[in-house]
Amino acid sequence: QVQLLESGGGLVQAGDSLRISCVASGRAFSRCAVGWFRQAPGKEREFVSAISWSGSSTAYATSVKGRFFISRDDAENTVYLQMRSLKPEDTATYYCAAVLTGTSAYYSIADDEYDYWGQGTQVTVSS
Repeated sequence: QVQLLESGGGLVQAGDSLRISCVASGRAFSRCAVGWFRQAPGKEREFVSAISWSGSSTAYATSVKGRFFISRDDAENTVYLQMRSLKPEDTATYYCAAVLTGTSAYYSIADDEYDYWGQGTQVTVSS
């Protein structure tokens, strides 16, 4: 029902900014809460940020709060993650995930709450 495709990853230096995108197919996307997760080699997947389908509610992991900003453009079926002041510890594969919900302000920080996942985009931050 919903297919997700991330893009925009790359190799940057510490302190740089990068914006990654999650483009969705399917009309249901406008009623999906979306989360960003990341996984570094040898580590568990972790929550990064989430946004409700209305856009009125957002959440951030403590490690990225104040540096990362999530937004969505439903006309473009896209959710963005703007990342600033990147650090080497931000290096990971970033995944977007979506869940269809009837609650406009709903989001989740738990990966098992999401039904649809993208393939991921690699972000590498050099020191």
